[in-house]
Amino acid sequence: MALFDHKISELHEFLHKKEVKVSELVEEAYQRIQQVDSKVQAFLTLDEEKARSKAKQLDEALGSDESKQLLYGMPIGIKDNIVTKDLRTTCASKILENFDPIYNATVMEKLHNAHTITIGKLNMDEFAMGSSTENSGFQKTYNPWNLNTVPGGSSGGSAAAVAAGEVPFSLGSDTGGSIRQPAAFCGVVGLKPTYGRVSRFGLVAFASSLDQIGPITRNVEDNAYLLQAISGIDPHDSTSANVAVPNFVEGLTGDIKGLRIAVPKEYIGEGVNEEVRKSVLDALKVLEGLGATWEEVSLPHSKYATAAYYLLSSSEASSNLARFDGVRYGYRTPNAENLIDLYKKTRSEGFGEEVKRRIMLGTFALSSGYYDAYYKKAQQVRTLIKKDFEDVFEKYDVIIGPTTPTPAFKIGEKIDDPLTMYANDLLTIPVNLAGVPGISVPCGFTNGLPLGLQIIGKHFDEVTVYRVAHAFEQATNYHKEKPEL
Repeated sequence: MALFDHKISELHEFLHKKEVKVSELVEEAYQRIQQVDSKVQAFLTLDEEKARSKAKQLDEALGSDESKQLLYGMPIGIKDNIVTKDLRTTCASKILENFDPIYNATVMEKLHNAHTITIGKLNMDEFAMGSSTENSGFQKTYNPWNLNTVPGGSSGGSAAAVAAGEVPFSLGSDTGGSIRQPAAFCGVVGLKPTYGRVSRFGLVAFASSLDQIGPITRNVEDNAYLLQAISGIDPHDSTSANVAVPNFVEGLTGDIKGLRIAVPKEYIGEGVNEEVRKSVLDALKVLEGLGATWEEVSLPHSKYATAAYYLLSSSEASSNLARFDGVRYGYRTPNAENLIDLYKKTRSEGFGEEVKRRIMLGTFALSSGYYDAYYKKAQQVRTLIKKDFEDVFEKYDVIIGPTTPTPAFKIGEKIDDPLTMYANDLLTIPVNLAGVPGISVPCGFTNGLPLGLQIIGKHFDEVTVYRVAHAFEQATNYHKEKPEL
């Protein structure tokens, strides 16, 4: 059994019983990366020197009060749009290919205080725009379960690295499903927290009203520990919520007797693969066996979610990405004749196709003649989608459905068809528009590819989401399956 097949709590125990050292955990990560990353291509940058030196320090401090923290000495991978001091942060874009930040994101400070060790930065769709990690400016990432298929996106590197056993856990970011969709495709556990639960300070902005950082892990318990470490209000982020952080792990009792589950008919209807639908219905039987009840409900405005999302997120992106102009940092074109030329050439040479497409769509939606018809209308739809969720949550504890309409698709299959690619986030997008928490846990396989079950909760009720996910995980063995690389 590889070290990273153990839960964090077990690794923590091994450390304190002196059965394993922090430096051995770090070496395990780098050895595994050396063995398999040429196939998976999850990592963009490794931080070997600093990681080994920190591991040595933590080995020496083992036994101190600080070493009692559960994440002490645990290796972690970080999505490359989370700012890391003195460690290259590119957002998988040529426009930031030489950017070495001078400060840490808040989540990095929190992980530093928990004494985790950063192994390196993980590949992603450029500026988090994509559903397959084929839009990276540097390399494609491959799904460890089948190297001919995509790992999902935009946090494809984060999910693939955990699935391939390169790190026990990683951080991703989720704007319209970018943690949950790759978690489903790669057979791991991925949570998008409630908007405001985790600070966005130091997360390079794509769509500020939708982005959330969240954990990707091998099991639900580890996920809860990692969320515990990164949650909380932050004076640097005015959108972080002043809400108490509960003990997420305490809720993992396995007891869901009397739990009321809503299953939206829109989530298991047209466009959802038959195997995916069957896996969800089988999962509901498991939850029924544990004492929960479920009923079909309707989220009538969810059919407008994809259109509203792409208008809103692209509008915010066109505004957020205006800062990459070749003046202060990042790539600057060598052949500009004047200032306007500098802006134009820097951005057209530095940004990839998908990023340009979304900037243009967003700029169009925000332009004076179209603002009311598109941007404002999309905001009104967002309000209706949020109201749909609130109405359902008056009667039910959680909403359950598939994470994705299909299993992982083949590399290159949808890259030239943006609309089909966008439809892939059909089931995850409404969660971001409403700002509620959602988790994806493995719930079956089809043709050797994992399928994901999505569990959605009320605002700031990650405790219930984890309780249901954990109860399901304990009653099944899907999370124990591993890809053979």
